[in-house]
This record gives sequence, C-alpha cells and structure tokens, in this order.
Amino acid sequence: MRFSTPQADGPGRVHDAALFAPAQAGCRDSLNRLMTAHDGLVHAVVRRQFLGRLPFAEALQAGRIGLWRAIVGYDSQRGLAFSTYAWPCIAHSVWSAVKAADPTPPQALPQMSAPRQDTDPVTAGESSAVQAALHDLVAHLPDHLRTVVVAHYGLGDDPPASFRHIGAGVGLSRQRMHQLHVEALIWLRQPAHSQHLRSLLDRHTLADYERADAQAQAWRRQRRRHHGR
Repeated sequence: MRFSTPQADGPGRVHDAALFAPAQAGCRDSLNRLMTAHDGLVHAVVRRQFLGRLPFAEALQAGRIGLWRAIVGYDSQRGLAFSTYAWPCIAHSVWSAVKAADPTPPQALPQMSAPRQDTDPVTAGESSAVQAALHDLVAHLPDHLRTVVVAHYGLGDDPPASFRHIGAGVGLSRQRMHQLHVEALIWLRQPAHSQHLRSLLDRHTLADYERADAQAQAWRRQRRRHHGR
C-alpha cells in the first residue's frame, strides 16, 4: 500500500479536524493529506524501533500502514491527541513486520507470578531522559492502571503505598490491586508502548521484544483460564 504525497496546508501542517471525517468516509484526498501531515510520526517511531532484518524502507512502509489504520480508527471525541493514539498503532504495525521478516527467534516464556524488579520499567534508571520517558509512558496508561502504578511506586506527590492501602481508597481488595499492577506492567512492557524507554535503557533487541510478547500472551491465557473462557 503506497500513498501519494501532496503538499499539506501551511508550513508542513494540515487542519486535521476537518479531514478525519471525510478520510474515514473514503475521501482519498483527505486521507493522503493526513498521511503526508503525519509522516514525520512514522519516521519517529521507526527510528526508535528495533528493526532486526527488516530494511528501513520496508519498516517505513509498515509504519505508514499503521498510520493509515490510526486515521481510520481515530475518534477525536474521546479526547486523545491523534499523535498519542497513532503512535502505538504505527509501532504495532512495524513490530509485526519485524517479526514476519525473522520468524526464527526463540519464544522464551518468563514466569508471570512475580515480575522481576530489575526489568520493571517503573523502577529502572535514574537519568533525566529515562525519568522523562518513564513518566510519559505511565501517563499513557489506562486510568485504572495508572492509578495503581502511580500510587504504588510513589510517582505522584505521595509516598509509595501498599496494594492494601490503595485498594482501601478505591473500595477494592488488595488482591485486585495486585492483579491491576500486573496488568499495568504487561501494558508498560509492550513494545508498541515502551519502545522509547527501551531504547534509552538498551533493552530493545528482538529477544527483549519477544519476551514482552510472551509475557503478554501468558498473562492473557492465565486470565482466560481464571474467567473460564
């Protein structure tokens, strides 16, 4: 899938709000203008992504497919900036292409019962760049997961709190808080979400990404068994 590159309105920008609806309705001109306006986002994602055997040009093409999907699925009424919505869509598309280009890496399956402290992105690193990337990553967590992570690790104004204390404040059990904490760590480790932080920590090899995928898959299987599905 390739897109033409017409000039965007103004200095490299386009009036997004007026173009999303017609693009989603099938207007090719609106779609192309949005693709052009946000192509820099694709380059930003690809530059931070581990590409393995995937050529850079093919990574860009995969990223543009992800951008197209983001444009089609974006709903401005949900209050999320388009770049925030599109970033994981692009990263997921690139990562899928990376895996397709090299299907041979080992499928390691780490234990899920207790996430290791030394690989926990919530506690890693002391540099200002890492801290900034960490806080930005946590800020993109779904609300109910962000609440647990911020409170448990003391990332806000209050000191770190136990799961029991956090649960008491929201009317949920300590066990439920622990479950949400594990779910939050799975979300944070996903390559589509954490690639910038991983690049700063030098943990963005193919093996690192495969481990994150394996953890997420194991957690989903565990949750399905727990709910009887």
